[in-house]
Amino acid sequence: MRVRDITEAILRHEGGFVNDPDDPGGATNWGVTIGTMRRLGLDLDRDGDVDVEDVRILPRAKAAEIFEREYFRAPRIHLLPDPLQPSVYDMNVNAGKNAVKILQRVLRDLGEDIAVDGVIGPRTAGAAARIFDRVGDVLVDAYGIARRNYYYRLGDLRPRSRKYARRRDGGKGGWIRRAEQFISPRFHLSEAEHRRRVAKWA
Repeated sequence: MRVRDITEAILRHEGGFVNDPDDPGGATNWGVTIGTMRRLGLDLDRDGDVDVEDVRILPRAKAAEIFEREYFRAPRIHLLPDPLQPSVYDMNVNAGKNAVKILQRVLRDLGEDIAVDGVIGPRTAGAAARIFDRVGDVLVDAYGIARRNYYYRLGDLRPRSRKYARRRDGGKGGWIRRAEQFISPRFHLSEAEHRRRVAKWA
């Protein structure tokens, strides 16, 4: 899959402007947060600061450029096995360096002696290649499952974030559906399993 195809899928999932007070990332547009725009100095309305209005007017094409430069090429996701790249890229947009830390923990669980530092360097890339050569797409599933578990843990720890993992009717929320896009269907949780996982949430 080409990088632009993955980017387009991310943009479709993220949608347009949102300023949800429960989202720690603050105002976002096409998934680009106000924090990212401030870091990049994107004063689009040229009023001397980067604020919510700049987020609101961010063009879709500019968001795609930011994602590919800052969340795919800069973190060197291209060094990972091709089938793993879409999920790690998507998670990097959604959760920053946690995306790579999750991968590194999976690789460590599978026997690789690497640091969990959120950086894709030669050791992480080499470990991913070795594990992929050994187990193939099972690594993609293992990463997706670890990613899904990360979202559930966020819900455990931060009640205001639970609405992203669980719908109002108790079904799977956007975070869980997003993770499962990259997991083989046989490893998807049933609705009953999901509801049991979140039953302790108020």
